[in-house]
Amino acid sequence: MFSQLAFSVFEQSIHDYHVHDNVDHPVNNPYPKEKIEHLLYLKNWIDTVQWHFEDLIRDPNIDPVAALKLKRRIDAFNQERTDMVEYIDSYFLQRYKDVVPKESAKINSESPAWAIDRFSILALKIHHMREEAVRADASQEHRDNCLVKLNILLEQRQDLAKAIDDLLADIESGDKYMKVYKQMKMYNDNELNPVLYQNKQ
Repeated sequence: MFSQLAFSVFEQSIHDYHVHDNVDHPVNNPYPKEKIEHLLYLKNWIDTVQWHFEDLIRDPNIDPVAALKLKRRIDAFNQERTDMVEYIDSYFLQRYKDVVPKESAKINSESPAWAIDRFSILALKIHHMREEAVRADASQEHRDNCLVKLNILLEQRQDLAKAIDDLLADIESGDKYMKVYKQMKMYNDNELNPVLYQNKQ
């Protein structure tokens, strides 16, 4: 099943990141560029760095100048995240390009890659909630509460994995069809964000 492959790659990416646990450590993608695993690994690495950026920017003692610099990096990574989703959808469009949808075929509310995006974030939630559930310096109440949340996340993993695999099977059989829209984010575009294009004048 594709979901099993994807989640195993996500777990490897998360493990590899935490060897150094440094947002500036360069990615060392172990998969060949022509493999879907390469995109999945890079997608999760971006999500993992972004996760830790979000931790850092919430430091109540962060220097305002450093916070602004970090916000710029978060914005850049958000764009990379979106780009990676579109690359993954391009893989599926190519994979299923010869499938003729049935007349009764329906479109899904999200593309495969956006479901996989949620799956990648879920892998991070599971990893960090598992850490909190066994944290030695936390109270027993904290660990117990985190264990309850972890079990919910693990159930969510099963449900989302099945949903992704079912969606891909439906596309492959022609029961559903893919239609991908570019995200067209406006706030990073010099021609679409009023603050940016007014400053150019």
